[in-house]
Amino acid sequence: MSNTVHLLLKQNIGAKNTPIVKVGDEVKRGQLIGDYEGLGAYLHSSVDGKVIEINDDEIVIEANDVQSEDYVKIQQGSTIQETVKNAGIVGLGGAGFPTHIKLGTDLGGTGYILCNAAECEPILSHNMNQVLANPKKLIRGMQICMEACNAAHGVFALKEIHPKEIQALEKTIDDPRITVKAMPDLYPMGEERAVVRECLGVVLDTDKLPSEVNAVVINSETLGAIVDAVDDLKPLIDKQITVAGYLNTANSLEIFNNVPIGTKVGDLIERAGGIYKYGEYGEIIMGGPFTGLSTTYDSPIKKATGGILVTKPYEKDTRKMGLLVCACGGNEARLREIAGYMNSEVVGVERCKQAVEGKGGVLKCENPGHCPGQAEKMLKLKKAGAETVLISNCTDCTNTVMGVAPKMKMPVYHQTDTILETMGIEKVRYLKDGQKK
Repeated sequence: MSNTVHLLLKQNIGAKNTPIVKVGDEVKRGQLIGDYEGLGAYLHSSVDGKVIEINDDEIVIEANDVQSEDYVKIQQGSTIQETVKNAGIVGLGGAGFPTHIKLGTDLGGTGYILCNAAECEPILSHNMNQVLANPKKLIRGMQICMEACNAAHGVFALKEIHPKEIQALEKTIDDPRITVKAMPDLYPMGEERAVVRECLGVVLDTDKLPSEVNAVVINSETLGAIVDAVDDLKPLIDKQITVAGYLNTANSLEIFNNVPIGTKVGDLIERAGGIYKYGEYGEIIMGGPFTGLSTTYDSPIKKATGGILVTKPYEKDTRKMGLLVCACGGNEARLREIAGYMNSEVVGVERCKQAVEGKGGVLKCENPGHCPGQAEKMLKLKKAGAETVLISNCTDCTNTVMGVAPKMKMPVYHQTDTILETMGIEKVRYLKDGQKK
């Protein structure tokens, strides 16, 4: 196990951090070590130790052999928003948008705080573990956010396949302003605009934010960090992480709490039992099966990291392959990477017909999880010479692909296939009985 943490200076949407420590400095857990200008979030040391390197990308700290359970407390702000800003909290569900910006939204006494507790990605389990372990803390977090944003209502949005978690919240809620919404068991119910649609019945345009409908969406793990900041003056220095896949452990899945930010991926894999066959695995994914990216053993986890997944080796297929890129899953570069693992030649690329290009070339789905059909795109890939197709589509889009691909004698691969097979989980193909749009 490594005794160093690598705190990246780019942890979130917005500005890169500027170090305010120097090599040789002794630092305490929770100590502020990175400032920023403009849109961004403060960076704090996640361990007690000594700064041994600072470069353009990271601050490296050699951790002391003995770690204190205490931490350097942040300064309490004059408002909830300021306290959360001082804690360096960003969205912990993926994108890492600075949370204090969201908490600066005034909902005018009539709006909604929507807690995204969908845990949308397969395999990832730490959010549901959090709900069962401490629903009271999440409710406290909801109330803090409602106060900060002057909201009249709070809604916890979970998938309907989590009845125990839904019941845990409903039994604990003692505030008539707060309710629970059970959402369909489809990917991507955790997409921000999907949460708004399911909770408020409004389909936002791809360039619109929840504030357009007087709402703020906050991830469930982020709620917990907000409680830590407001009630205990704790900065964001620890993470909840799901580690799963091709591992030397009985259940192939471990949930770790209070993981210091900057911990190496490999250290977490070793804590989970190590890779089953180290020299023969497929890849390591940081994130979930749909939106995660390939990473390395030596990479550090960030504030927004939720999962570390190790796949078995990829199936090989040398037939000519077409790519169907969906806004809800991996982009073209990610699909080309997977095609490379499979030794497949890419001969054509198409986008899901609902994928709209936004700022920076990022794709957004016009109506996440609701698919109008993909026959036209499949015909174009066939015409380009594709003998197989690799897709990154949501549950419903994949279902529509399966309505045409077999008739065209085109085998379908989904970007999530290998990790789902590694975990013994049914592959994404058809809508199942009971699934509804």
